Amino acid sequence: MNAVGEPIAGTTRVVPLIEAVELNPRPDRAALSDSLEVSFIPMAAVEAGSGRMDATAIRRFGEVKKGYTTFREGDVLFAKITPCMENGKMAVALGLRNGVGCGSTEFHVLRPRPGVDPHYVYHFVSSARLRAEAAHHMTGAVGQKRVPAAFLERCEIPLPDLDEQRRIVAELEKQLSRLDEAVANLKRVKASLSRYRASVLADAAGPADGAWPSCAIGSVLREPIVNGLSVKESQTPTDVRALRLSSMSEAGLDYGDHRFLPLQPSAVDDIVVCEGDFFVSRGNGSLALVGRGSTAQAPPFAVIFPDTMMRLRFADIDVTRWVAMLWPSRLVRRQIEQRVKTTAGIYKIAQPQVASISIPLPPASERERIVAEVDRRLSIVREVEAEVDANLKRAQALRQAVLAKAFADRPSDPPREAARA
Repeated sequence: MNAVGEPIAGTTRVVPLIEAVELNPRPDRAALSDSLEVSFIPMAAVEAGSGRMDATAIRRFGEVKKGYTTFREGDVLFAKITPCMENGKMAVALGLRNGVGCGSTEFHVLRPRPGVDPHYVYHFVSSARLRAEAAHHMTGAVGQKRVPAAFLERCEIPLPDLDEQRRIVAELEKQLSRLDEAVANLKRVKASLSRYRASVLADAAGPADGAWPSCAIGSVLREPIVNGLSVKESQTPTDVRALRLSSMSEAGLDYGDHRFLPLQPSAVDDIVVCEGDFFVSRGNGSLALVGRGSTAQAPPFAVIFPDTMMRLRFADIDVTRWVAMLWPSRLVRRQIEQRVKTTAGIYKIAQPQVASISIPLPPASERERIVAEVDRRLSIVREVEAEVDANLKRAQALRQAVLAKAFADRPSDPPREAARA
């Protein structure tokens, strides 16, 4: 028996994948009644990296026989479009209503031929190694790149006999189920840490009896709120750097995440980032990200901020620290979400709405004590989160190592003519 820890024996024949599966078989739609209930599988129904698929959505075949991909029980679905393919959206189609499914046209369908186990094919095509090769051979425009059928046709797969395939799959799934259980436990730890973080911030927001006075954000500013600048970037380095919105995080600003603008420094000296500035994101496609805040650490060079960010400068540094601590709390997030407007799918918040957000403002000595204690507790949370994230990455690397070992005899790349196809 081949355990997963051992590569498939060198005597195993290696064949083009097209000899193991029928690729994108033409469905016999005439054999299916329009009234037949079938499973509906959009791309969102396939979970990235796990092989799990939600087949609970049901449609009449007549509703989905056109404009969708048709497949049947036991077929392997392979997401061909970026970034779904790179993220590992592949699955064996199981539990389909009446054995039939219709889904996204962005799936390649791999139908195992007689003597080929579908789970064996799934593990082969979902491995990081094959997905990396597939990404290299994608065609199409940026953001719409797809894996061509020719790549899959010419990929080579080690193909032992059916009994051996099943033994390999059983051993693979035993080891991967252990990893999945460990990952689930790590994710539960992360969820607990998130709840604890929220609890710490809620406690910091003030006593339940409202003993602390409240004030609007606008009343503790030392100068008006300022939006950044939007200018088409320069293709060559200039003397003016501008941050991107993606530079923002709870930990501060990523000064390496910037672009160059075709401007003179004197034209933008009023929006240069200074240590202690507090920034709020003005717009985003995600409600959870609009209105997020970041405090600027000392910049390593002169840099301005974009029009997707607004700058708040508070009266005192201790007020800045207090506001920055409260900003991720539910108290502030609730007010942000109440004030957000939506335009063409983009969530936006404006200066007056940010200025009107109300926060508790205890005496300076009390603020200093609370900020220090919250920072102490959250620093512990951050350390544990970092360890959990590192373990999640190790688990993912181990998962791919298991798959790579199982198919160790597979050639590293498809034939050259496949790459040209």
